[in-house]
Amino acid sequence: TLTEARHDVKRLETITERFSKIGSLPVLDKADVVEVLNNSISYMRTRTSKSVNFSVASTNTHTIFVKLNIPLFEWVIENLCRNAVDAMDGNGSVTVKVFDELQFVYIDVTDTGKGMPRSKFKTIFQPGFTTKQRGWGLGLSLVKRIIENYHGGKIFVKHSELGKGTTFRIVLNK
Repeated sequence: TLTEARHDVKRLETITERFSKIGSLPVLDKADVVEVLNNSISYMRTRTSKSVNFSVASTNTHTIFVKLNIPLFEWVIENLCRNAVDAMDGNGSVTVKVFDELQFVYIDVTDTGKGMPRSKFKTIFQPGFTTKQRGWGLGLSLVKRIIENYHGGKIFVKHSELGKGTTFRIVLNK
């Protein structure tokens, strides 16, 4: 119990740090993107039903360094994963794949959820958009802001098929 309480306190400190960074320019440090992704996915695994299978894969065996604000980037991944779990009704798989290219690193987050029509691909990033009974519809708008404004990258819906799932793509400069 004490160990879990320590984890929860650490988590609250991270959340506080994240909120304190929104609205100001965060510091970006060189980080191993696969390690950061693995940490985020490990956190999600412990707080999600065993009916959800998480995996992280990379096309490279070497370390992939990208300039990141780790707490904010982890929040992005966790938000995408939470949305994916909701879209799968807590049963399915979330796969994160990293592609290391010459100038960019591509990160695809794919779920086996409900999917969405093409007409929603852009509107889901607007503040207030939600498909949930509860919620403010701010998650994906903050995700977009963190990736595009703070990290100088891009995020978009790469592919989605109703009844089959969705893939979000994050593009980061090396």
